[in-house]
Amino acid sequence: MIYPIVKFGNPVLDKPAEPVTVFDDDLKKLVQDMFESMYEAHGVGLAAPQIGLSKRLAVIDITFKEDPNAKLVLVNPEIIHTEGKHRQNEGCLSIPEFREPVTRAAKVTVRAQDVNGKWFEKTGEELLARALLHETDHLNGKLYISHISALKRDLIKRKIRKLVKAGEW
Repeated sequence: MIYPIVKFGNPVLDKPAEPVTVFDDDLKKLVQDMFESMYEAHGVGLAAPQIGLSKRLAVIDITFKEDPNAKLVLVNPEIIHTEGKHRQNEGCLSIPEFREPVTRAAKVTVRAQDVNGKWFEKTGEELLARALLHETDHLNGKLYISHISALKRDLIKRKIRKLVKAGEW
């Protein structure tokens, strides 16, 4: 099932997601649906709040289907180590059409559970590091625009308000 992507302005994106406590077939199906929804929206990462579900769950595939082994499922993830800095344009499926340069850590280690509840650690650099931080931010109720200047953030919010008023958001 392909879920519609929740856009900026929906309250589910502004609050920390609830921990996942049940690891069953429903969770496995949800993960499968999230990958499908992410690919359909042409993304490389998707957090459950982006489909309207307050769950600490995210999926990532920075290869966009090229490498099946690159698919990553993060349940209840926490960032445990960061190092360096890397600045790159960043966008978000929940804020379509907007991209801004964002400085994030160049190397990141996350501790999370897999779809069966088993804990693991994963270290990523550059795009994977960015995706790990971006999706974890979603689970903490933050969007990438919280990492840009207040002036640029206000400009984006103003443009979105105009799109909402015009019925285009």
